[in-house]
Amino acid sequence: MSLFLIAALPFLGAVFPALLIRAGRNAAAASTGAVTLLALIGLVLHAPAVLRGETVSARLDWLPDLGLNANFHLDGLGLLFAGLILGIGLLIIAYARFYLSREDPMGQFYSYLLLFQGAMVGIVLSDNILLLLVFWELTSLSSFLLIGYWKHLPEGRQGARMALAVTGSGGLAMIGGMLILGHIVGSYDLSVILQNKDLIQASPLYAPALILILIGAFTKSAQFPFHFWLPHAMAAPTPVSAYLHSATMVKAGLFLMARMWPVLSGTELWFYLVATTGLVTMVLGAVIALFKDDLKALLAFSTVSHLGLITMLLGFGTKAAAVAAVFHIVNHATFKAALFMNAGIVDHAAHTRDIKQLGGLRHLMPLTFTLAGVAALSMAGIPPFNGFLSKEMMLEEATHAIWAGTPWLVPALAVFGALFSVAYSLRYIAHVFLGPRRHDYPTLPHDPGAGLWLPPAVLVVLVVLIGLFPNVIATPIVTAAANAVTGADVYFHPALWHGLTPALYMSVAAVLGGALLLGGHRAALGIWNNLPRPEAKAIFDAIVGAATGTSRRFSDRLHNGSLARYSAIFLVFTLAIAYYAFASGTLGPETRAPLPVTAMPVLGWICLVGSTLSVVAFHRNRLLALVLIGVTGLIVSMTFNYLSAPDLALTQISVEVVTIILLLLALNFMPQQTPRESSPGRRSRDVAISVVAGLGVGGLIYALMTRDFVLPSISEYHLANSYKGGGGNNVVNVILVDFRGFDTFGEIIVLGIAAIIIFAITEAVLGSRVRARLLNRKPWSPLAGDSHPLMMVVATRVMMPIALMVAAYIFFRGHNMPGGGFIAGLIAAIAVVMQYMASGFSWATDRQRLPYHGIIGTGVLVAAVTGMGAWFNGLPFLTSAFGYVHPPYLEKFELATAALFDLGVFLAVLGAVLLALQSLARYAWQPGIASEHPMDINPERDDATQTIEGH
Repeated sequence: MSLFLIAALPFLGAVFPALLIRAGRNAAAASTGAVTLLALIGLVLHAPAVLRGETVSARLDWLPDLGLNANFHLDGLGLLFAGLILGIGLLIIAYARFYLSREDPMGQFYSYLLLFQGAMVGIVLSDNILLLLVFWELTSLSSFLLIGYWKHLPEGRQGARMALAVTGSGGLAMIGGMLILGHIVGSYDLSVILQNKDLIQASPLYAPALILILIGAFTKSAQFPFHFWLPHAMAAPTPVSAYLHSATMVKAGLFLMARMWPVLSGTELWFYLVATTGLVTMVLGAVIALFKDDLKALLAFSTVSHLGLITMLLGFGTKAAAVAAVFHIVNHATFKAALFMNAGIVDHAAHTRDIKQLGGLRHLMPLTFTLAGVAALSMAGIPPFNGFLSKEMMLEEATHAIWAGTPWLVPALAVFGALFSVAYSLRYIAHVFLGPRRHDYPTLPHDPGAGLWLPPAVLVVLVVLIGLFPNVIATPIVTAAANAVTGADVYFHPALWHGLTPALYMSVAAVLGGALLLGGHRAALGIWNNLPRPEAKAIFDAIVGAATGTSRRFSDRLHNGSLARYSAIFLVFTLAIAYYAFASGTLGPETRAPLPVTAMPVLGWICLVGSTLSVVAFHRNRLLALVLIGVTGLIVSMTFNYLSAPDLALTQISVEVVTIILLLLALNFMPQQTPRESSPGRRSRDVAISVVAGLGVGGLIYALMTRDFVLPSISEYHLANSYKGGGGNNVVNVILVDFRGFDTFGEIIVLGIAAIIIFAITEAVLGSRVRARLLNRKPWSPLAGDSHPLMMVVATRVMMPIALMVAAYIFFRGHNMPGGGFIAGLIAAIAVVMQYMASGFSWATDRQRLPYHGIIGTGVLVAAVTGMGAWFNGLPFLTSAFGYVHPPYLEKFELATAALFDLGVFLAVLGAVLLALQSLARYAWQPGIASEHPMDINPERDDATQTIEGH
């Protein structure tokens, strides 16, 4: 199975549970599990090759000039993490089916889960750091949806916002670090970056790149001081918590540090930043976990502690420590997912997670107690379970770590953290399941059905098997992953007994100390409660509140709703920057003599200046100002034509006609005069700024036109390759649909969004009191005269087919002569708009069958599908193809895929214009509410007092 398909399956499958939920909860869960299982099978098919030391790759040059390639590769590290994501994800899907209640929207939950799963799989398979960054941010967004899944809970909403704020901010920092890394190497492909350790570490940009990347990793993996968001994410449903804390989200930061380990580790900066952060997080998380009474809070802070342990091992920078880190990633995923699901079972059965209300559950829930005991003992590092093996390896590596010349500091703190780890693990067993049976449970608990206990049981079996037979079960995958991390062959031979080593003595000390600490938990709790300590959440809330208040005050001062003020600030800033560039730069002598000026350009220039000045002078009269704007646009169109730019001239005049008509319709609902608001002083200031800006722009244009460019113009390339590369003689059109087709594709999407926003705004207004005022206004009936002149009705009916033929002609000639889809779309829109103007909105609406939203969507879809067609030929998105055909009895003619892309542009433009027209016209007409429209006033009622009345 292709890596592309493995990465895409969760995203594609996210549609099914949302649809199949109507068929029942089992159908939604089954579809989600099937998608995950299929991706897991595809991954397993590549496992033999990866375990042999091979790397599976899939490459697609998406935007190669930007370094954005959709490249995936699968090595040992990717296989380990992808296996955890999909394997544990499959168990979480089964567990969630029986955990969520009937009131929970299960289809929505599974859709969110698959989106999150797909983002995580994309991270671990990406071979391009830009692609990895895309998936990285998707994990923040999709986890936000999962953590805030229970929207009715304030703590759920707050936890989701906190997680998004912290991890999203870290992601922004990481973007900067990754871009620096790509700049150092000259490539954004991970496979290339990982081969340039010496180049990266010798660069003066190594330190800032490392710090920024580590900020992203630390925030994602909840390392100190960013650890506080993870416990607050426990407000999510338990299946989400189990998935986040074991195989996904927080493991993304660890994956990133492991993936970048070959090129970033081995320096003092790496050691002190990573190892110190991990050590502090390990100890702090373990200490806090011991004093938490909420089961999920205890497990959440234990996750923080174990993430710190793994980070510390990666920070040591040795191959043996990296092997231990990889091994503990596996072990932690198994016992932590099992424990979170176990906590969910207790909560589900007893209706509480408060340890103070629990105890003695072994009598009522023996199966749950057995599962919890095995997983918790593994978390404590008790043999013969898998957690003991990796904990002992950690302690062994800690004995070799020397921090600031002190050889005992790291081992001592490691034992201290392990001691608290033993204490909170034993507390989970003793205070929840041991002791006498109580009689004041919120609900009498009992063991659940297989749907809830079987998924954690699978993981508990792995905990035991890995502990007893590590070389059979864990060694192949851990070795392959560690080889990928270190970039060299590693030795991995775990065992329950290595003799009487310092690590064994440290482990025994941690177990005995943890047991004693648990015995004195009540006294320790009193000391803990009396200790003054900062509250991370309170600090975060204070920082967010201060930042919000500061930004609000700044925004209120800067953004007061005055367009004139915004324009003045923008122009002044632009002028200042421009003056600085002019004063500090060098301007060479003129190399081009001005061309002789004839009478026609001078006359056009005078008319242009006169019309623009008239707009300023008479802007309070809105109708007159609109006419003058139309005159200005007409003169600009003539200027384009005079300067041999017929495409621009056609586009300009078409845009002018459409916008003037739409603005006339909009002005129909507005006062005729703009109120006078500016004082003489402000007007004088605005005049001064505009004059200076105009003179500056004019001077810049003159300077450019009278000097040669140092570098050759890009136009030479376009002229030379327009026909050869794009198959067209009209260079402008070939640029739009080929050379810069991606820009055009984005522009039609923006155009469609703008039209939909207009529709949405008018839809909101139609349900407000504003519409009633619009319906009862009195238009300028004496000036309007007959609303539907017979001559105009007849003329537009005759012109309609002619205009559409002209639009078709302009469309088909566009690749070789002036024209194209954009202009043709505007011409067709004008033809339809004229029908609305002549015969009325209701008459025209009754006779059109296609929804304008659908026309926009079809246009964007046609353009997208045309662009994706290039992928099947191994070419980048939107690469056009062309050829010539010679049918019998006909002349040879050209066929180009650009014509299909242009068809998408045509449809998007046509739909956007007509949707905007329909939206504005609906202010005065809606079926069943108002029978008349400004365009629909009865032509027989030509009296001067007719008004628009709502029915």
